[in-house]
Amino acid sequence: MTTTNQTPTGTLENAGATAGATANAAAVRPSTALSGLRTFLRSWGPQRWRLLAPGVAASAVAAAASLGAASLWPGASTLLIAIVIGVLLRNLVPLPAALEPGFRYAAKTLLRAGVVLLGYQLLISDVLSLGAGMILVVVCIVGLGIGGTLVMGKWLGVSPTQRLLIACGFSICGAAAVAAVDGVIETRERREVMTAVALVVIFGTLMIPVVPAAAALLGLGNYDAGLWAGGSIHEVAQVVAAGGTIGGAALGIAVIVKLARVLMLAPVMAVVSLQRRRAIGASGTSRKPPIMPLFVACFIAMMALRATGWLPSAVLDWSKTGEILLLAAAMFALGTGVHVKSLLAVGFKPFVLAAAATVWVAGLALAGVLILA
Repeated sequence: MTTTNQTPTGTLENAGATAGATANAAAVRPSTALSGLRTFLRSWGPQRWRLLAPGVAASAVAAAASLGAASLWPGASTLLIAIVIGVLLRNLVPLPAALEPGFRYAAKTLLRAGVVLLGYQLLISDVLSLGAGMILVVVCIVGLGIGGTLVMGKWLGVSPTQRLLIACGFSICGAAAVAAVDGVIETRERREVMTAVALVVIFGTLMIPVVPAAAALLGLGNYDAGLWAGGSIHEVAQVVAAGGTIGGAALGIAVIVKLARVLMLAPVMAVVSLQRRRAIGASGTSRKPPIMPLFVACFIAMMALRATGWLPSAVLDWSKTGEILLLAAAMFALGTGVHVKSLLAVGFKPFVLAAAATVWVAGLALAGVLILA
């Protein structure tokens, strides 16, 4: 039997193929990364901007018109005017479909940008000047306000997302807080976000004449009435209107107390995000939100920047105008998503919860003011 030395060609071919595949994989990885980068850049190229431009431009025009109207009408809220314009247009005029992508962008991204600029309005030293007692009262207003509203919402049978949006909006800073919660939990039902914003507008506006009148009936001085207004009313603009109605020292102290509530936005959003991560981790069905959403981190960064005093005072005016315009554009875009029939279809429960939350938060604030008086 003759033995021959045969070359294991199959083995050599397999080894060559494996080496080639490894080399190809190494070559593909950077090219895949570059391809992904190019895809991302292309997604924000001229075609993307052409898609968004009509709706964003319409939102910007509506925001500017709302700001102009509010300047002619003392005590009026730019955000309220913007959202009313949006609702009226949606329900009275057929809006072109080309506007919808820009409206969605404004309602989400521009709103978050407005929340970021809101951070620059906060001067921590002003908040600290309230004293430890009032700061503790503010923490209780926000914490107990959210907790109590969530419990009442559960009793009423309101959906978990809807009651969380209402609880944070009514306890912290109105529409901006609703937007912040939506940015963390990525609300799937846009009608719930719009309902919460509409309720903030309705009940916060009702509080503008009610708080000054009730303060007078209770015999509160201007300073204590200002503390109560800042601790109980939902939107910053609504607090300004109520504080101006009370007069004297009320306006300044009301705004400081309200900004102290706004300051609670960052820690509350961190808690909401952590709870959301735990809930998703248990189900494993969705992508987890970050522990600290980027726009909340930017909100904190803007507060820190304001505290440094590096930028000239004119920047504060520019940032305030920018914040109002961004939030107004977002409110207009949200308003265009409101179909009155759909809003009426949500039923009476969210309205009952909003009324109860308003009374609850106002009661907490009044109790705190009376204890400190």
